[in-house]
Amino acid sequence: MKRIIILSLIAASLLVCSCKGNRSKSSAEPVSNEVVMETTMGNIVLRLLDETPLHRDNFLSLVKEHAYDSLLFHRVIEDFMIQGGDPDSKNAEPGAFLGEGDRPYTVPAEFRLEDGIYHKRGMLAAARESDDVNPEQASSAMQFYITWGNIFDEEGIAAMQERLDSRTGGKVKLTEKMIQTYMTEGGCPHLDGQYTVFGEVLEGMDVVDAIQKVQTDENDRPVEDVRIIKCYIK
Repeated sequence: MKRIIILSLIAASLLVCSCKGNRSKSSAEPVSNEVVMETTMGNIVLRLLDETPLHRDNFLSLVKEHAYDSLLFHRVIEDFMIQGGDPDSKNAEPGAFLGEGDRPYTVPAEFRLEDGIYHKRGMLAAARESDDVNPEQASSAMQFYITWGNIFDEEGIAAMQERLDSRTGGKVKLTEKMIQTYMTEGGCPHLDGQYTVFGEVLEGMDVVDAIQKVQTDENDRPVEDVRIIKCYIK
């Protein structure tokens, strides 16, 4: 099984999930775009973005199925992100390696940099498999992450732009607005234009902060489980 990767700022750590096929699920009826994620460390309220309808509808469909209930945040890297959504994490043994579980389909990429949607702190995005097995950069059906990242100075921004140029062949350029955001609010600019951002945290950034600081093992799994108790549409 392949793992979905999210490239970190810390020694280019890899993150993850397994996805096959290429289809998306959609919600038949209009519903609220706000989702409450109750966790063992507090509640996070998310708003899903209309600019990314395939990811929005897929996530809402999974929430309505209670697919995220009882799953773990199985991969956490301080000053980077918190990742969850592996269905295999529901009954995982302590210390077990996680990150390869998923549904048997992917969601087509929906990059919306032109709409001002990027990896600033507190954004909800989709994990995916690496480019070598997933050149279309399609998203995992279930696995997601919430960004934390760093606050950058001018030198750091320049380094991130160089990294983006290398990874995207110069196709992704940080705008002045993005640069100012990353220099004041923080985030993960090295992921822009490569992973789909499809939501944002409305409430509970203190919870995200607390989760991203927990002690983890050599696989970046929290030593003490951080679990999604339930997830529901607000």
